Amino acid sequence: MTETLNGRHVVVTGGTGALGGAVVGRLLEQGAICYVPNAHAAAPPHFPYPAHASVHLAHNVDLSDPEKVDAFYNNVPELWGSIHLAGGFTMAPVEKIESASFAEMMDTNVRTAFLCSRAAVRSMLASDTAGRIVNVTARAGLDPRRGSGMVAYAMSKAAVAAMTVAMAEELKGKGILVNAVAPSTLDTPANRAAMPDADVAKWVSLEAAAEAIAYLASPANQAMSGTLAPLYGRA
Repeated sequence: MTETLNGRHVVVTGGTGALGGAVVGRLLEQGAICYVPNAHAAAPPHFPYPAHASVHLAHNVDLSDPEKVDAFYNNVPELWGSIHLAGGFTMAPVEKIESASFAEMMDTNVRTAFLCSRAAVRSMLASDTAGRIVNVTARAGLDPRRGSGMVAYAMSKAAVAAMTVAMAEELKGKGILVNAVAPSTLDTPANRAAMPDADVAKWVSLEAAAEAIAYLASPANQAMSGTLAPLYGRA
């Protein structure tokens, strides 16, 4: 019988976002105990699980601050999985990308994923847990030609992809499996508002993305590591 996430402790960064809410919901269905760092003083009103008994929210956590990241992970008992959904997006022609905007993409997408991965690995090694780490890259991170008009974003997501594969290779002897998903356009309220004329039938549903992420983070995933899983739907 395949082991489940029942009773396992899982971190979900970006867990209060649109995809995060779907991922937390899927993990809860599988019996996981979720730890969600939130950059703000309170959970946003659209987050559906602020009072759920198996959801532990931590507010005012800056995931680009190594001390705050380490303190957050130090309060998670018996860490099994760490899912890193926190990130950002920007578009601009390359000649108009400001240095600050480039730095923000690297901080928001790369530094946060690295610091959280590092903290998770430290916890898993200390407890001798063969756990799971799941990052989020993007289609433009795997196929940089898709990064036209969004060079800084594509670079940051390519870095996340490289980090994922390198960590998977480094940690395979420890039993820690490290993977990433690479979505094309996700069907979120924000994306529908930004692209009102798009064919949303080609987009990836939050439920489908959450299902893939939850599988990679679960004990049911016994062999996949170093995988950059394309979630392109019909795009």
